[in-house]
Amino acid sequence: MSNTLVKSVCRAMERIAPLRLAEKWDNVGLLLESPVHKPECRKILLTIDLTSSVLSESLAKKTSVIVSYHPTIFGAVKSFTLSKPLQASLLQCAAQGISVYCPHTALDSVWGGINDWLAEGCMKGKDDGEISALIGEKLNAASGVSEGAEGRLVTLKEPIAVDVLEKRIKSHLKLSQIQVGYPATVESRSSPVRTIAICAGSGGSMLLGQQADVYFTGEMAHHEVLAAVAAGKHVILCGHTNTERGYLPILAAKLTHELQGDEFKDQGLGDVEVLVSQKDQHPLEFV
Repeated sequence: MSNTLVKSVCRAMERIAPLRLAEKWDNVGLLLESPVHKPECRKILLTIDLTSSVLSESLAKKTSVIVSYHPTIFGAVKSFTLSKPLQASLLQCAAQGISVYCPHTALDSVWGGINDWLAEGCMKGKDDGEISALIGEKLNAASGVSEGAEGRLVTLKEPIAVDVLEKRIKSHLKLSQIQVGYPATVESRSSPVRTIAICAGSGGSMLLGQQADVYFTGEMAHHEVLAAVAAGKHVILCGHTNTERGYLPILAAKLTHELQGDEFKDQGLGDVEVLVSQKDQHPLEFV
């Protein structure tokens, strides 16, 4: 059952966010496949990061697969030891029958993915503006159909005050505070804006140089912020994982729908549950 579930999750996630949409530098897909079979473990746990707290939660909830948005293995690894927390968590996963799948930038790029979710939060409704690719679209090699793109550009039908946009974003991300950089050229914090360039997570390298009134992302380096503000852009930073975590319930619904579909009806997955981690959280707090 465990192997069947792992394979089914991989196939379902490929339908939701095809791995071919991930950036070339990224490490995505099934990054850890446990050899241990525990048929009583029938949960799938969604998280942004695999932390020790999330691992403890997954063990308590009898999880078979963790879908960790951020890659748990990145770059060359010459050893796995218990002295490094993430490696220790992966070793425990392998020993306890938990496999780990990571979608990362595939889930950012795909239409209906994280960047589209962020874009929707900038508008008061679907008819309030247009969401388009920030950088070139990614076309299916066989059909030529657009499957996604890097970043998103929101073009509102009518300009709104930047403080109105700030309120929309805080409401969408369920945050009480965000960081905002205002260009010296604006007369007030109610200056009108119409175009918003978006990148989930760390967006400095993608956003700089893009034509938009606002750069909206999780984090940017200090000098990237200075360059953006000097170029007359508003910068809205919400914390890296705060721009990603709110999408997990949507992913849970998508994954549940796929696993209950006709393709998997003969796989015995009827009682499998997809859960969103309650222990996964942004690592920094305002004090």
